[in-house]
Order: sequence, then structure tokens, then C-alpha cells
Amino acid sequence: MNLYLNGFHFYADDMGRPVEAHHFCTHLTEDFHQCIIFDANNEQARLIGIEYIISERLFEQLPDDERQLWHSHAYETTSGLLAMPGIPDAVETVAMRSLATTYGKTWHTWQIDRGDTLPFGIPQLMMGYTRDGQLDPALIAERDRNLRVSTSDNRRARADIPVPTPARGANAWERGDTPQLTVHHVPTQNRR
Repeated sequence: MNLYLNGFHFYADDMGRPVEAHHFCTHLTEDFHQCIIFDANNEQARLIGIEYIISERLFEQLPDDERQLWHSHAYETTSGLLAMPGIPDAVETVAMRSLATTYGKTWHTWQIDRGDTLPFGIPQLMMGYTRDGQLDPALIAERDRNLRVSTSDNRRARADIPVPTPARGANAWERGDTPQLTVHHVPTQNRR
């Protein structure tokens, strides 16, 4: 895992539940990253989820029912909300340019925002923000202070990154409903 990204997710069915997400990622191919997500970047950090990141080329090949599980990174990258603490600004801007046209499928397995002391319940589909005013500025300011980053400086540095229009089917929550997992019992197959 050689890529560290910090950003925010929200529960696909509840935009009022933002979660700061510390991603540690590996770039498996030109079109595919896989990330583990923690609630912090220190020794006490809890593993809270995973995110797969794919290129627009791969996203365009997905069937419609799969697309609804993915969110665009266009706003997160160009707004400065997604950060790569500790690397030079110029390097970060180049990385954000390549991430601006990608899509993420994110599942959180630990609902830390509820105060859960263990990872209770089933995985929750998460989404990313798509415009200004959706995330409480106080959360952004606190993150910026803690990680010594500046969302506003990031935004200025990335001003020349074209803001791509998200592909059809991404950001399903914007239509007013979204998929989310539920538990149901099924017969066990191939019991021995």
C-alpha cells in the first residue's frame, strides 16, 4: 500500500452521516486501485472499510445495476476535498488529475459515527460528495488542521483540472434513492 488519500464518505442512504476516511491504496493496474480504509492514520486506527477505484474506461463497461454502487471522484479531486498529506503539491496535483475521472465502490464495515465499539451490522454502501455545501465546513476545517493540509489551497492548485461530467449511472443517491444491503436468510447450499 503505497498511496495515502484522505477524504470523506457518507452513507449512501443518509447524507447526514459523514465519515472521514483514511485510505491506504495500491495501484494494481493502470485502471484499478484497491484501498483499505481506516478511521485515523495512527497506531490506534480502526479498519472501517474498503474502496475499489476504477478508471472511467472500466466504469463504462459495467452493467447498469452495478453502476449504481459507484460514485464519481470528479468533485472530490477538483474541489480539494480529497488530499494526499505529506507529498509535494505538484505531485499531488498530478495524482488528482489522474483520479478526477475515476469511480469508487466503497463499503464501510464499522459504523464508527454511531460510537460502535465493534464492527456491528452489515457493510454499508458509502458515497462521495458532488458539490459545495454538502459537507459541514467545520469537519473540513478540523481535518485540515489535524493533517496540516488546506482544502482551499488544494482547490486553487487544481483549478486547471477539467471537471469531468460523471458517467451515466454513477452517484445513484442523487436520484433520491440508493441501494443498501439488508439481511435476509437463505437456505444453505451444498451442506455436508
